[in-house]
Amino acid sequence: MGNRFQVTDRFADGAQYIGGRLRAGTSGQEHSVIDPATGESVYTYTLASTADVDEAVAAAKAAFPGWAGATPGERSDALHRFAGVLAEWAEDFARVESLQCGKPLKLTTEFDVPGTVDNTAFFAGAARHLQGQSAAEYSGDHTSYIRREPIGVVGSIAPWNYPLQMAAWKILPAIAAGNTIVLKPAELTPLTSLMFAQAAKEAGIPDGVVNIVNGAGKTVGEHLVGHPDVVMTSFTGSTPVGKRVAEIATATVKRLHLELGGKAPFVVFDDADLEAAAHGAVAASLINSGQDCTAATRAYVQRPLFDAFVARVAELMETVRLGDPFDPATDLGPLVSHRHRDSVAAFVERARGYATVVTGGEAPGGDLKDGAYYRPTLITGAAQDSEVVQSEIFGPVLVALPFDSDDEGIRLANDTPYGLAASAWSRDVYRANRATREIKAGCVWVNDHIPIISEMPHGGTKASGYGKDMSAYSFEEYTQVKHVMFDNTAVAAKDWHRTIFGDRP
Repeated sequence: MGNRFQVTDRFADGAQYIGGRLRAGTSGQEHSVIDPATGESVYTYTLASTADVDEAVAAAKAAFPGWAGATPGERSDALHRFAGVLAEWAEDFARVESLQCGKPLKLTTEFDVPGTVDNTAFFAGAARHLQGQSAAEYSGDHTSYIRREPIGVVGSIAPWNYPLQMAAWKILPAIAAGNTIVLKPAELTPLTSLMFAQAAKEAGIPDGVVNIVNGAGKTVGEHLVGHPDVVMTSFTGSTPVGKRVAEIATATVKRLHLELGGKAPFVVFDDADLEAAAHGAVAASLINSGQDCTAATRAYVQRPLFDAFVARVAELMETVRLGDPFDPATDLGPLVSHRHRDSVAAFVERARGYATVVTGGEAPGGDLKDGAYYRPTLITGAAQDSEVVQSEIFGPVLVALPFDSDDEGIRLANDTPYGLAASAWSRDVYRANRATREIKAGCVWVNDHIPIISEMPHGGTKASGYGKDMSAYSFEEYTQVKHVMFDNTAVAAKDWHRTIFGDRP
């Protein structure tokens, strides 16, 4: 295996970042970060306790008045510096992300890290544009205007599939709007979130504005969500866990943003460019080893193209090179853990009882036998109500199903509990436009699947949650809209007072 980044010295003081410094957790429980490509431990740390959460929230609460009181220009300048530090540290970020997640280095260097730098630069500009409705005399006797104010301490929870990008998606809009934050990353992948906080300090963002606690979800995560000084929670993860987060947040009357699971349909109409659709399906189903809530998972292909599509996708999948994440030739790395790999494999094994595995469906041996690898897998012949069609597998598995009419294709695309992302493939603008209107998802691509940009929102509907990451729309989550109303008449006894004073002069 290729040269690994040595993280032990960098995080020798511990894996909790509270009030501007690294420190050890106080739970007494140790946890190891495992390189999923080798199965070897690369860093061991002590998990946070609920007392560590309390300290992190206290640090964020203490930092809030100063940061909230900074001008938009001052916060913008700090975020511009932040983007510069991230760019300087880009190689280290890429290597650490590949190490803890198993992502191919070409993915972290070309997608995860530059996307995070761009997101930071975007919010540096957006910090100056916290806009409300223009002032006007809507009642005739008063001037009304809107203030958009920070809400306080945010307590957020991020997943393991994109640790760096998810840290950015949670932290950046919160602090650009003037809030402070405590973030709990996944225990499996804490390292780049810690580096992100260190980069914030290097950029001159005050201590306590960004805090990281690494601990178990059942204890540390739930304590953070329920903390009385936390006014908002943003959670990205599975729908079942999201329901638990919602229960806790609702009990304490917190603002809540949920970005949950997905089962994205990939709808190919019979006039589509077959080669483009096949390449798109392979790339969109296999990105990050399929561990992406927007990944293409259900390919609905109109019957005239179905057989050719299946044959071409299988052919392309068989050319994908599994290997060492640090080898430039590697296309697909391991899944995040052996436990998760075994979960994906179990979905496929159960599917053999009612469907056909066209290609893949196994873990490789040889030099890769110790890693959490799984071959790109294509399944056909599954029923619409089967497990592999309805449930989130979160691995390199694509299920292909035929449809006849356009009505049927759109109906099948909508026929899961989820509504995060989808794509439609057609040369007919009217057909594609109909699909974008009628497919129920937070994002619908046309003749592509996966690209995201900082300027546009990310978020879903139905069981995929609500609220938006990225874009100026994310400020709806992280700001309080306040109506301010000035009397313009200077009249002591106003006409509406008659509702109280009757007909007295």
